[in-house]
Amino acid sequence: MTTSALKDTVKIVASDLDGTLLAPNHQLSDFTKQTLTELHQQGYTFIFATGRHHVDVAGIREQTGIPAYMITSNGARVHDLNDNLTYAKNIPAHLVQQVVDVLKGDPEIFIHIYMNDEWLMNRDDEGMKNFHDQTGFTYRLFDINNAPQEGIAKIFFTHPNQEHEYLVPFEDKLNELLGDKLNIAFSTPWCLEVMADEVSKGHALEAVAKSMNLGLEHCIAFGDGMNDAEMLSMAGKGLVMGTSHEKVLKALPNNEVIGSNADDAVAHYLHEHLL
Repeated sequence: MTTSALKDTVKIVASDLDGTLLAPNHQLSDFTKQTLTELHQQGYTFIFATGRHHVDVAGIREQTGIPAYMITSNGARVHDLNDNLTYAKNIPAHLVQQVVDVLKGDPEIFIHIYMNDEWLMNRDDEGMKNFHDQTGFTYRLFDINNAPQEGIAKIFFTHPNQEHEYLVPFEDKLNELLGDKLNIAFSTPWCLEVMADEVSKGHALEAVAKSMNLGLEHCIAFGDGMNDAEMLSMAGKGLVMGTSHEKVLKALPNNEVIGSNADDAVAHYLHEHLL
């Protein structure tokens, strides 16, 4: 699609956060903030589409100073421009403890649960706090043998050394046990995530577009993780970060690849093709 055709077609811009829109320090650069302001001024609708919790993303949105939709927990929650919850899909209550049980015996794994407005963890992790320096969003501890079951948007697992290969066998085991009932995907190479079966950023993006009486052909989207794959394949134009894991690049061989989040590649692309 040519630049002029993009300008004529695109009404909605959706972007993943970590590894995509945010700089490597997990914050928005000044150039990216300015770009989002210009998008809003020129009439585009912006959507944060992320695995992060909506409370956390609301803090990031506030820093941009623009109204924006929020697709959070990989599509398990959607909030509109006025912060109204317009969509919620939880992990079935009877499956929550089953998921936790698969990994609770490994002392190295951190287990995280996003429950309604809260973030729960099985033990303390100082490293995760760096992700949320700007928003102040933080966790409380939960009992791995008695996990809460209601209002669970997603469960995810991390390793202290950010080792992808350490988590892969757990992905296989979860898929073997519950893959027909849940959506299991890596958001980053070191973060294994579990959502309800029907949940994806792509389907959430479709729901937002429909609420605006638009189709997916009017959407442009950016991402770098396997949790972005549906969104990047469903959007009219889906851009893959050059720093994406090889699994993502192999899953989306026909999608255009752009640069790195360290170089504000999303903001530069938007300036070049839309602004």
